Amino acid sequence: MQSRSIRLAISPCPNDTFMFDAIVNHRIDLRGFNIAVEYHDIEELNAMALRREADITKCSTALMPAITASYKMLDSGAALGRGNGPLMVRRRGECSPIRHVAVPGLHTTANALVMRLFPDIERRTPMLFSDIAKAVERGDYDAGVLIHEGRFVFERENLELVADLGLEWERVMGLPLPLGSIVAARDMDAESVVAFEQLLRESIAYAFQHPMASRDYVKSHARELDDDVIDKHIALFVNDFSLSLGDEGRRAVEALTGVQSLL
Repeated sequence: MQSRSIRLAISPCPNDTFMFDAIVNHRIDLRGFNIAVEYHDIEELNAMALRREADITKCSTALMPAITASYKMLDSGAALGRGNGPLMVRRRGECSPIRHVAVPGLHTTANALVMRLFPDIERRTPMLFSDIAKAVERGDYDAGVLIHEGRFVFERENLELVADLGLEWERVMGLPLPLGSIVAARDMDAESVVAFEQLLRESIAYAFQHPMASRDYVKSHARELDDDVIDKHIALFVNDFSLSLGDEGRRAVEALTGVQSLL
């Protein structure tokens, strides 16, 4: 079989490493793909997608309208579901108006949710997602939006919940929240895209069937090493929508992006 070289870019977070473990660590037949994987923060992945750097990449679903000329969303690999949204937090006991919020990147779905759900917030400053909790605790910002592992451990800091943006989205839209997507470059040949998507579905299915097989790999990239946090993270972001968006998932993507036929 002819080798097909792919530059793959994903985040180091447990949901991505869990889903891609069987591919990266050759637990399944790669069927001729030669895959070079790299790991980046979600906002760097978004920037790379805007520059069309990786062949297959993770990106914020909210970015899709800006990259639809270069990338096509895959039906598998999404971080989409209910009760999985970013959390807006502030220092415990604060009651002053929230005007300045730290967000994990201006191209992220988290930032898009702040803009849509809290239009009165005057300033949104991007920063590395893992630095937000400490910055809010110091009082650098009125509030911050936490994603990834941070949403599970913020109560360790002197912080309290302002709003669960996912629940707010679900209340307003009546749909699950599409946070992140896997996209393939449109200049890839169609056969390779179809084959890779099937490979990804097999990798996710393998992860569901062998949930602990990836644990060392997941921990080697995770920021929070506590098994309970990792389990909660994976359970929240990897689900049946990750195998296939289905009709409801597609409607959720269209509701967030305002664009039809992204897939």
